[in-house]
Amino acid sequence: MQFMSKRLGVVTAGFAMFSAAGMAQAQTAGSNVISVGWLHAAPQNQSTPLTVHSINGMPVNLVETGTGFAAQKTDTLGFTFAHYFTDDISVEAVAGYPNYLKFEGTGTLSSFGVLGKAKPIAPIILLRYHFFDAQTKFRPYVGLGVNYTKFIDAQVSNNDFVTSKMGPGGSATVHATSSWSPAFSAGANYAIDDHWSVGLSVSYVPVKTTATLTGTTAGGTVIDSTATLKIRPVITFLNVGYRF
Repeated sequence: MQFMSKRLGVVTAGFAMFSAAGMAQAQTAGSNVISVGWLHAAPQNQSTPLTVHSINGMPVNLVETGTGFAAQKTDTLGFTFAHYFTDDISVEAVAGYPNYLKFEGTGTLSSFGVLGKAKPIAPIILLRYHFFDAQTKFRPYVGLGVNYTKFIDAQVSNNDFVTSKMGPGGSATVHATSSWSPAFSAGANYAIDDHWSVGLSVSYVPVKTTATLTGTTAGGTVIDSTATLKIRPVITFLNVGYRF
């Protein structure tokens, strides 16, 4: 009986250790989690018409009715860093590698296809609330935060479009304004073990920018036009995380 009692004690202790090993500790107060993965942005576009505001500095207000612009879908590598202040509350910084975002014509400009491109630098800071107990492997969350979007290396890449607006021998440059926006997010993490986890989130960011198109004809006439584009991307992020 004593032998059986010791053997039962060893088995019980082993089972307890196995159970403890299966309890996830990756989402508790004081934890830091870095993650990397696939980030997909699907813009929900809305554009104002292209409007000519000045010709050689002379103010005009010529609205090109039926014109418009739209940002295309894009994929890039995403990165996050999260710190858990409590078992339920964390702050996460989100960023993506700045690939080119392409812009196409819509309406009467749709026949030109892609008109230009720019690289968005768009970090997001989120305050997140996590549901369920901290020891639970699967933990959904909701997040609210702020986004800052800046466009760099913006350029007009469609020569046919430039020629149609500026005439043969003309040229054009473009500048897109930066903006601050709220950010809304929902997602879930699944802890594989004490350090590794996988996650999926969907975020919505109502980004808006005003693009200023400055064109110069072969004869030197300078034409300034603008259009405001609400990009409003829905961002999906599938990732692998590591706790330290």
